[in-house]
Amino acid sequence: MSSHLQRLLESGAFVLTAEIGPPMSADADVVRRHVAAMRGSVDAINLTDNQTAMVRMSSIAAATIVQAEGVEAVVQMTVRDRNRIGLQSDILGLAALGIRNVVCMSGDHPCNGNHAMAKPVYDLDSITWLQTASRMTVDGLFFNGDPIKVPPTLFVGAVENPFAPPYDYRPVRMQKKADAGARFIQTQCTFDVARLREFMARAGDLGLFDRVKVLVGITPLKSVKMAERMYGDVPGVALPEALLKRMQGAADAEAEGVAIALETIEQVRAIPGVAGIHLMPVFWEKIIPVIAERAGLLPRPEVPAEPPAEPAVSE
Repeated sequence: MSSHLQRLLESGAFVLTAEIGPPMSADADVVRRHVAAMRGSVDAINLTDNQTAMVRMSSIAAATIVQAEGVEAVVQMTVRDRNRIGLQSDILGLAALGIRNVVCMSGDHPCNGNHAMAKPVYDLDSITWLQTASRMTVDGLFFNGDPIKVPPTLFVGAVENPFAPPYDYRPVRMQKKADAGARFIQTQCTFDVARLREFMARAGDLGLFDRVKVLVGITPLKSVKMAERMYGDVPGVALPEALLKRMQGAADAEAEGVAIALETIEQVRAIPGVAGIHLMPVFWEKIIPVIAERAGLLPRPEVPAEPPAEPAVSE
């Protein structure tokens, strides 16, 4: 059975996903509250995998809670904390739990988190990890070539950052991820729309839009402090100085941050090849329905029905 996210993207609908950082505790109600804030406003919810290398509730456990609350989940899985055995085991586990979407990632290095001396794994790189997850789904084979009796059914995705140098390589890297089996891409948060246009134009030249669906990341700025941090302290994030000055000069920083997000969404929707938006609030999940409504993204489209299975051909 294909995922709702997959069917929406393949139908040509403009998709809206959002992200939850699982709590740094065992409190399932935190996840439920976030889902309640987003339900009806998004098509699927991403669960991050110990983002910024901080210990959090398992993304698979959090995704199970999300789906029990009636919203489709997208599980992020990094190679930072698992070797190839652990990765494949978790793929089987999440598929058995009815989770149908996975994003394969490298993961932030532990030196950036709250257990700086933790030993990173990185047994596989992100490309090989994509190949492994795709092979398990498409070919029904483990990494070592052994057959899987009941293979997982997954919509496999990846991430890309158009805003980190070398810029010319980023579309090529996305092509490598498509070659490895990625069916959709979620980008780093977008503030520099001109840079995104260049990235998407090159990706179009490479013929990638027939192979992968691109969801553009949007992070609403909640405060001047957040904008200043995004401007100078977060690697891979390109916040133009003009936007920083807008935030610094605003009488209401939250309202200005929402206005910037809405303007960015409007510009991004006009770029050829953009298949949807991926909202990444930073401890501001309640703003998701506000942005969805004010951006004209509500109501969300109906999920197309599962296509009928092809009849078996007798030999």
